[in-house]
Amino acid sequence: MKEYSTKDIRNVVLLGATKSGKTSLAESMLFEGKVITRRGTVEDKNTVSDNDELEKLNQRSIYATPLYAEFMDKKINFIDAPGADDFIGGAVAAFKVCENGVLVINAQQGVEVGTRGMLRYADIYKIPLIIAVNQLDAEKADWDIVQNSLKETLGSKMINIQFPTSTGAGFDGFVDVLMMKYYHFKDENGTREDLEIPAQFADKAEELRQELIEKAAEFDDSLMEKFFEAGTLTEDEIRSGLAKGIAAREVYPVFCTSAKKEIGVKRLLEFIKNVAAAPDCDETKPASLFIYKNDMEQHLGEVSYFKVMSGTVTAGVDFEDAASGNKERFSAIYAVAGQKKEPVNSLKAGDLGCVVKLKNGKTDITLSAPGSGIVYDKIVYPAAKYRAAIKAKVQQDDQKLGDALKKISSQDPTVIVEYSKELRQTIISCNGEQHINVVKWRLNNEFGLEIELFAPKVPYRETITKVACAQYRHKKQSGGAGQFGEVHLLVCPAEGELNTKFKIDGKDTQLNVKTQDITDLEWGGKLEFYNCVVGGAIDLGFMPAILKGIKERMVEGPLTGSYARDIRVFVYDGKMHPVDSKEIAFIIAGRNAFKEAFRNAGPKILEPIYNVEILTPAEYQGAVMSDIQNRRGMLGDMGSDKGFAVLKARVPLAELYRYSTTLSSITSGSATFTMEFADYQPVPGDVQAKLLAEYAAADQEEE
Repeated sequence: MKEYSTKDIRNVVLLGATKSGKTSLAESMLFEGKVITRRGTVEDKNTVSDNDELEKLNQRSIYATPLYAEFMDKKINFIDAPGADDFIGGAVAAFKVCENGVLVINAQQGVEVGTRGMLRYADIYKIPLIIAVNQLDAEKADWDIVQNSLKETLGSKMINIQFPTSTGAGFDGFVDVLMMKYYHFKDENGTREDLEIPAQFADKAEELRQELIEKAAEFDDSLMEKFFEAGTLTEDEIRSGLAKGIAAREVYPVFCTSAKKEIGVKRLLEFIKNVAAAPDCDETKPASLFIYKNDMEQHLGEVSYFKVMSGTVTAGVDFEDAASGNKERFSAIYAVAGQKKEPVNSLKAGDLGCVVKLKNGKTDITLSAPGSGIVYDKIVYPAAKYRAAIKAKVQQDDQKLGDALKKISSQDPTVIVEYSKELRQTIISCNGEQHINVVKWRLNNEFGLEIELFAPKVPYRETITKVACAQYRHKKQSGGAGQFGEVHLLVCPAEGELNTKFKIDGKDTQLNVKTQDITDLEWGGKLEFYNCVVGGAIDLGFMPAILKGIKERMVEGPLTGSYARDIRVFVYDGKMHPVDSKEIAFIIAGRNAFKEAFRNAGPKILEPIYNVEILTPAEYQGAVMSDIQNRRGMLGDMGSDKGFAVLKARVPLAELYRYSTTLSSITSGSATFTMEFADYQPVPGDVQAKLLAEYAAADQEEE
């Protein structure tokens, strides 16, 4: 392979809903780029992209696959990203290293929920898009449906570069209004004839070309001036104007393709070569690269996929991770087309490649020339939407399970694994049930582990709703020095302005604060601690011990063992012994006085509430709303987004386990959602009673 300079490189991510045909399009792009001599098919399980065993079993993309084509003296790197929202991490990682995107649309469906999802992600990550309408040869292909859905979604930003002369089984060509030619395809290997536009399509072609010229002129004042003067623009001028509009994400050019018949793929590649943005990288700066993907391959071991961010990366050169100080040596580097790895001597800024068996080459790190200190921002992934508790079926496999999950998470950072001390469970968070099933399959088949997945406990919180007092004396005598400490305290909710006047033992009492300690708790909320002791009843030196005892009790709240929060504590009296009073005595006294006061202060269980936003076809809106209400959800704003209903709701986390599965079921897989923690709110009375009963029963079982 020749060495390509930055200006001759194009990086493209292939996006689209499931079954839009991205993998077939990738196969045709490889064929056009002479990387392969024969195109495989998803059905035959022999494509370059979907080469993983699990992808072959499911006949769908699960992982993002880096590929390339050498085309007309340019190197076009492209990443075939998964279409399902469950595996969005692959697309997001590709956004980090690609300057352009091709959004593939199924000609039988038009813009789907999955398409809308990809458009939203492209907007968030600022990825310019070219649109490829694929499967125009399918029996139910409908150009009008596609056009209407694109116009509804993109408005005037969409612009047709091409239109088909027919669709369905007879699809064998299209009119290109940029080139003003009719491209006819004689066979299923992309054999193309460049012909004059048939008379019956001439008027439509002229009309669309005029729209194309006007759109191109919008983004360049000099082109607009020429257009007003001459009434037209040259092909190169149109390309120049479109390039600016596409880069600004104000233009979405539309192309016609049938990846399976090799129709339109070469023209798409030509447009990418001529119009898509080259990497914004500098070959003259010190060498640096960013690792965006990590994988384990059977015959190679660990493979780290990277983009050269600056300079030139050469085999045999040392790099360092400026963030950690780790050193790495690249013994060899490769250009990548799926499992095909071609050794190369060097890769210039903007290019994509891979290296094997780095010591610390994990996903999301920067490696750069020693001493350069270069560090790039990490990838920001969408929040997980599916949580489950996980454990090995055989307890002796716990360590093996932990090691396996660590490896899986290093390869897929959207698999988040953590042990919750609060819940005493290992929690795995993913993007959906399909995603977590992939993890389960890998644990079973790659690591030989049998595991169980079940609903995680909910991280409830405990608080109080009214004022209560309590006192506790700790006295212990066991020969020699004893232990003595007595604490009188008052608790109330930590809300509103500080009030120090209370009724204690039936008397109105004004407390005078001597010292205070306000703690923002690591699990949320706060603890306000006020020392109001007068007359030396408790020495000031014992106050930290009392506070420590209270904090210990708040780690395991009196109601359900959940963390307690948002409480004010006033220590107003007590007793001590000149010999027997010790720190441990006041820790115990403070802990038990707090526990008793808490139980008498209108204790309340709080539950985590999440903001949920659902994007669904309008025909399923009623079913989705009904399901949310059945989950104790509170519906909020409702609206529409280019043909789809948008529902917002506040839903308890306890009711969201496996929600992605239910939503898919009631909408035939056509809806998607996001969820984000909002706040804690009191649970209803019947729910609190149930939780208290469950906790009491669990306590009895442990005894």
